[in-house]
Amino acid sequence: MTLPAPEDLPLDAVPKAARASVSHLADDFLKACEREGLSLDAWPAFTGTIWYYSDFVARACVRRPALLVDLVTSGDLERVYEDGEMTRHVADALQDAADEPALMRALRRVRNREMVRIAWRDLAGLSDLNEALEDLTCLAEHLIDEALTWQHRELARRHGEPRDAQGHAQRLVVLGMGKLGGRELNFSSDIDLIFAYPQPGQTDGERCLENQQFFIRLGQRLIKVLNEKTADGFVFRVDMRLRPFGDAGPLVMSFDALEDYYESHGREWERYALIKARAVAGDRESAEQLHTLLRPFVYRRYLDYGAFASLRDMKAMINREAARKGKERDVKLGEGGIREVEFVGQAFQLIRAGRDPSLQLRGIRPVLDQLARQEVMPEYAVEQLKEAYAFLRRTENRLQMVADQQTHCLPSDSAGQLRLALSMGFSDWEEFEAALGRHMRRIHGHFEQVFAAPQRADEEEEAAAQPEAQRDLAALWAGSLGQERSLSVLVGLGLKDPEAALNAVEQLRESSACRSLTSTGRERLDRLMPLMLSVLNGLEEVDATLIRLVRLVQTIARRSVYLSLLVENPLALSQLARLCEASPWIADHLTRYPLLLDELLDPRSLYAPPDRQGLRQALEDELVQVPLDDLEQVMDRLRMFKQVQVLKVAAADIMDVLPVMKVSDHLTWIAEVVLEKVLALVLEQLIAKHGRPRCIMDGEPYEPGFAVVGYGKMGGLELGYGSDLDIVFLHDSRGEQAMTDGDRPLDNSEFFARVGQRILHFLGVFTGAGRLYEVDTRLRPSGAAGLLVIGLEAFEDYQMNSAWTWEHQALVRARPVAGDARIAEAFQAMRQRVMERERDPEELKRQVREMREKMWKEHASRDPARFDLKRDPGGIADIEFMVQYLVLAHARKYPELSTYPDNIRILESLIETDLMSRDDAVFLMDTYRAFRDRIHELTLQDQTTRVDATQWSRERDQVRAYWQQLMT
Repeated sequence: MTLPAPEDLPLDAVPKAARASVSHLADDFLKACEREGLSLDAWPAFTGTIWYYSDFVARACVRRPALLVDLVTSGDLERVYEDGEMTRHVADALQDAADEPALMRALRRVRNREMVRIAWRDLAGLSDLNEALEDLTCLAEHLIDEALTWQHRELARRHGEPRDAQGHAQRLVVLGMGKLGGRELNFSSDIDLIFAYPQPGQTDGERCLENQQFFIRLGQRLIKVLNEKTADGFVFRVDMRLRPFGDAGPLVMSFDALEDYYESHGREWERYALIKARAVAGDRESAEQLHTLLRPFVYRRYLDYGAFASLRDMKAMINREAARKGKERDVKLGEGGIREVEFVGQAFQLIRAGRDPSLQLRGIRPVLDQLARQEVMPEYAVEQLKEAYAFLRRTENRLQMVADQQTHCLPSDSAGQLRLALSMGFSDWEEFEAALGRHMRRIHGHFEQVFAAPQRADEEEEAAAQPEAQRDLAALWAGSLGQERSLSVLVGLGLKDPEAALNAVEQLRESSACRSLTSTGRERLDRLMPLMLSVLNGLEEVDATLIRLVRLVQTIARRSVYLSLLVENPLALSQLARLCEASPWIADHLTRYPLLLDELLDPRSLYAPPDRQGLRQALEDELVQVPLDDLEQVMDRLRMFKQVQVLKVAAADIMDVLPVMKVSDHLTWIAEVVLEKVLALVLEQLIAKHGRPRCIMDGEPYEPGFAVVGYGKMGGLELGYGSDLDIVFLHDSRGEQAMTDGDRPLDNSEFFARVGQRILHFLGVFTGAGRLYEVDTRLRPSGAAGLLVIGLEAFEDYQMNSAWTWEHQALVRARPVAGDARIAEAFQAMRQRVMERERDPEELKRQVREMREKMWKEHASRDPARFDLKRDPGGIADIEFMVQYLVLAHARKYPELSTYPDNIRILESLIETDLMSRDDAVFLMDTYRAFRDRIHELTLQDQTTRVDATQWSRERDQVRAYWQQLMT
């Protein structure tokens, strides 16, 4: 037997006052080794220092010296465990447990061995924080799982296996909450658990039990073997209070019962708690089903800004409790502590992760990284939070390693302070305390920035500190100010008709939508309304803006999360008032689609609509968050994308950020990107079902394609707000063996017909998020009576031999907008051939003129005092018809006239070909732009295209003069 001498134990790093105590521990350890006949060649590195830092490690080694000897001889102190190694250690330790006392002894001994190893490596600087937290979590999981497996086997011997109604075996699911669920378990932590099982039923033994009774007994036994303190200590303190109804609730519930509880009784703090919930033992496969059931409760499908207020209230309660219990120096619960970092990350998860699954993470550090990547938080703030969090977690572990006790409080005695400072790598307490204070101040500063509520006025002292004007607005909304004073306050805000305004406010307050609110919803509304009234001050159209805002509030009142968004974000509220003042169309758009309120949070994005490539990327980012086989979610996301992007264009338009041509460009790009994606999704679905279309053309195999051609405003890049899409569907299948190659083959013509039908369904069907576009396909050959999807050769044959002149006019403004590039190229060549056909100029002129005169009779304004910018003589249609006539009349001689489908560039081509003087063409271009710009403005003001006839009399007369000169 070989043992080192006590005096060989290095104590240089141990303060002089503690050396005698460590030396006594060394003597006790060596005597214990002698009693048990153990050998140890030399003291392991850092032994004296580690025993000074951790009474727990020292006592464990003295009580069971074989533990340290085994760790040294196995080399486990010196190395990182490989994957699966912790599992093997735990399983090996428990394999000979014949009864429950033996199980409990084995659990505690393997737990103590691994905890000593983890503490030793951490205190010696051999591991980093990530390794320590991962090892602690992994140890806990395997101890729970092995204990559960042992107890299940023993209970099933007595009562049989629990089974559902179909006879499938059932197993308990153990959900780990908090840091255990987040794989961030601290050294001496309680473990918060919830027990569940998949389905009701009963066991299949002679002494059968209902499944719930079986699993309750199993849960009780599991808690006992983990929680009970014996001569060997305990495994984990188990806390079951996070389960439904807390201590008053059943110990175990079925999946369906859990889902019902959270749907009916779930509270905000339970959403917060469930963010980190993870199956740590038992039936992990069934646990995925449970997570799917609980996800809608935790992560709302809308942006939930109510989480800020809920978490703020929760943190205030924690602070009050910490102050009451004297925990101001608590690194977890104190100001600037670990909990504030977690609240910052989890607040954004509760708000955004329902719409952004990339935030549905359990660990706080990955969440912070994701917030930085998405620029939700500044990168420097995230780095400071992560650095401070790591410092506090190391501090927390060092505190708990002293005695294996769950503590987060800094020591108050000088010896304890010095021990903590030295274990953290500092030379004295003052140096450590300065670093700790710096980190905690940074955390609290970021916490305050995220959770600050400058508009909040629900505390008595805050209400008393409010200026008189704000108190008056609160009283006005509450109905306690009195009519005379209320009218005076409204006049002060700039209302020209205060009686009507007061009536609107009172009707809102007494509406069924408001009277039926929950207490939380009512509190949020009572905080919002005074703020909303105050932002009216300084607006020009105060009366109209108030009515629009009241209408919006009445719509969103029952979804109090939107009220929270506006209360928590003063910038969003001011942007809302600004946009509602500028445009009733935008106000109505936001009222119908309140999900768009989130876009008001960032004016940089709101007034900067993306270009075509940016739109493609934005749509990919939107759809990557949902499974593409979930048709309902995909359709909603497409509609949400379109509504958001149109809002951005309208906001930029109304604030004069975009000129008219750019407005139409952006609106057209949105439609193109949507069409591209819809076509891709439809093709993917149908190809998965029927295979790819194939055919033999000229003896060679060919894979035909599908394309969408845009006409009218779509084709001419001139879409407006709410424009229909005029489109035609083409395919290029021909030849022999024209069938799809899947297990359920279709004739190619049938396949492409289904593609067209599904596209129309995708675009036109109404969902909760509205409709994508109203679509008109009547410009296809033979109109509504013709095939929905037509072959390219048949399309050209129709255009060359059967089409009317008005159909060739429509072709002037046609272009491919989505689909197969080969068809797009062939269509452009075909269009060029049609444009260049030889035509009798006089006959063409007559036909174009008669079609225009027919439109005048059917659609022109009958009121001489009004001028319809689109349809009346001298308006947009006259310019378009003249341009189309000139293209069809002269494209044979000047092919460049048919290069572009939009009127402005065609007019530029008419200048270059000397078919129109520069002055005339520039006038028509300017007039065309002005009319379109005014139409955009009228749309945003919810007005028709008919204006006072005197407003555009000069332009109208001159356009008519050109018409007479050219077309008669």
